[in-house]
Amino acid sequence: MSHESMVQAASGDGGSSPALVPILCLFLVMGLVQVIRPQLLWRLNSRLQRGWVKNPEAAEPTAKGYAMERVVGVLFLAMAVWMLVRAV
Repeated sequence: MSHESMVQAASGDGGSSPALVPILCLFLVMGLVQVIRPQLLWRLNSRLQRGWVKNPEAAEPTAKGYAMERVVGVLFLAMAVWMLVRAV
């Protein structure tokens, strides 16, 4: 047994999960949608507001709100790419 395999066996980390890369790719797609079309995400999630908001269409974010969503989406994408690079 080589030194590297003994260290890996002792650390308990047999490698990354096989589901990690597909999940991170899904996160990348979600982040891209948030950066490119945040209105689409709002429309999909507006149905969830029906029980709490009287008029969900009136609660749509302003242009500044969508800009903030894009900024958060860029940060989300950066983290997802970093995690994907580390996983592969």
